[in-house]
Amino acid sequence: MTEPATRRAPRGLYAVTPDEPDTARLLALASRVLAGRPALLQYRNKTADRVLRREQAHALRVECRAANVPFIVNDDLALALEIDADGAHLGREDGPAAAARAALGAGRILGLTCYADWTRALEGAEVGADYIAFGAMFPSVTKPHAPPAPFALIARAKRELGLPVAAIGGITLANAPQVLAAGADLLAVVSDVFGAADPAARARMYRALF
Repeated sequence: MTEPATRRAPRGLYAVTPDEPDTARLLALASRVLAGRPALLQYRNKTADRVLRREQAHALRVECRAANVPFIVNDDLALALEIDADGAHLGREDGPAAAARAALGAGRILGLTCYADWTRALEGAEVGADYIAFGAMFPSVTKPHAPPAPFALIARAKRELGLPVAAIGGITLANAPQVLAAGADLLAVVSDVFGAADPAARARMYRALF
C-alpha cells in the first residue's frame, strides 16, 4: 500500500467536495478535479449517514493516493484515521485540537477552522496545526450562516503565527486575487470548482493564480 503523504505547508487550490449522495457521480467529479492538480482535496458531506460517509471517503482516498494529492477528511477525526486519510480538518465542535494532533501523529495533516476567531488561531499554533482556516471570506451558499471573516485576520496570522492560512467561503476565480493579496496560502473552494462545466480546467485556472 502506498504510504500517506507526510505533513507539509501546502499552497494552492484546496478543493472541497459538495454534498453529493451519488458516490459514482462524486468520484467522477473528483477525478476531473484531481486532473487539475489541486494542492489538497477534502471530503466534506454534511448530509450523508455514517455508512455513506465511510464509503465515499475510502473511495476518494484511493483516488487521491493514485493522483498523489493529499486527502483530508472534514469534521471527523475517527473516520480520517479509519480510512487512512492524509489528514483531518476540524471545527471547534469536533473535539480537542491537541488530542487530534496526537492521534494523527507527525505524518498526517491537521487543519483547524478558525471562523473569524483569533483565539482559535492561537490554539492552532499552540497544538501544531499544519494550517489554519478563516472564513467565510465572502457570502457562501455552502456556509450561509458563517460570520464574515476580515481579510486582516489572514495578514495577522501570517505575521504573528507563521502558519499556512486557508481562506474559506464564497471564493471564486473573480475574487480569489483579493484573498491571495491578503496572504492566503490555500483557497478552499466547493461550488466554483465542482460546479464548473469543466472542473479540471477550473482547477488549473486556480493553480495558475499561484
